Amino acid sequence: MYARIKIPGSIVIRSFVAVSLSLVFMVAQVSAQQGSGIVASQSPVTGVSFRFIEANGLTMRIAEAGEGPLILLAHGWPESWYSWRHQLTALADAGYHVVAPDMRGYGETDKPAAVDDYDIVHVAADMVGILDALGEETAIMVGHDWGSIVAWNTVLLHPQRFTALIAMSVPYGGRARQSPLESWKAAFGDNFYYILYHNEPGGVAEAEYDSNPRGLLSRLYLSPNSPREVPLVTDPLRSAGGWIDRLGAAKELPAWLKAEDLDYIVAQFEQSGFRGGINYYRNFHRNWEITENLDGVKVQVPTLFIAGARDVVIAGATQEQLTASMSRVVEDLRGVVLIAEIGHWVQQEAPAETTAAMLGFLNDL
Repeated sequence: MYARIKIPGSIVIRSFVAVSLSLVFMVAQVSAQQGSGIVASQSPVTGVSFRFIEANGLTMRIAEAGEGPLILLAHGWPESWYSWRHQLTALADAGYHVVAPDMRGYGETDKPAAVDDYDIVHVAADMVGILDALGEETAIMVGHDWGSIVAWNTVLLHPQRFTALIAMSVPYGGRARQSPLESWKAAFGDNFYYILYHNEPGGVAEAEYDSNPRGLLSRLYLSPNSPREVPLVTDPLRSAGGWIDRLGAAKELPAWLKAEDLDYIVAQFEQSGFRGGINYYRNFHRNWEITENLDGVKVQVPTLFIAGARDVVIAGATQEQLTASMSRVVEDLRGVVLIAEIGHWVQQEAPAETTAAMLGFLNDL
């Protein structure tokens, strides 16, 4: 039996409005997550907006600015679209449509569960998928760190879709004769090396990083001269511990990284976790196996390489050495720019110099 209860009309109206607004909000959230193109939450960078797109079967969040020829910016690890905050606006002001996605596994982009879903074929297809979603036939490809690896391979796998390449931090020397993972195992043995740590079974690396995102990021996002505390672990053996305690804690942030910048990056990883990004490392051997077709293939598009002169990745290589090495596998290497006293995070540590080098290259295309 149901009792009849008389409800005042004003309450009914208010309740109806509240429910309606809630439904609208829920639909908007679902639509955004499904990549309908609805604008996402507000970007923390003036002049940069967010939206969700469908690309290569993923829902991807992209940050974008400007109008004109498309420049696609691929970030590395442990980074986000925010690593390109300076270049997004500067390149947009120069007349380009600039897009920086949260890469597969990062930020608010989808995070497939399978490790193999992060191999280079999938990630390169993501870059092409972004072009397709934006209705663009071609783009200029830019990448830093792991994004540089993605960028090199994307223009090799899809040469017809990219008109130029700017790679940062990680140079390209052609397909290795031996699996890189096997080379590192032979070189480091029982000693700690972060790439081998990322490849250990059981997810030990992401478990450590997820438990202390700020601890990891505040130690990695430093300049070569940044003052540090003495590391808690100095024993080189892997058995002595993970990675965070091997990195001396920062005594202060570098001038290029504000507290609010670090807070934003930390918050992105608190939300997304580290597993997606680490899965890229778990594909080094697979990538080597599945790219046999690239053996001897050269990069055909005009190419620029930029790095900090003190970036540990280039291991002290000079401009002449890098030019000679990459010229063997790049048909049209337009230049190698090494920025003095700058470390790994080149586009953040030296944004003006990095952007100037990019624009100089772009203006000559």
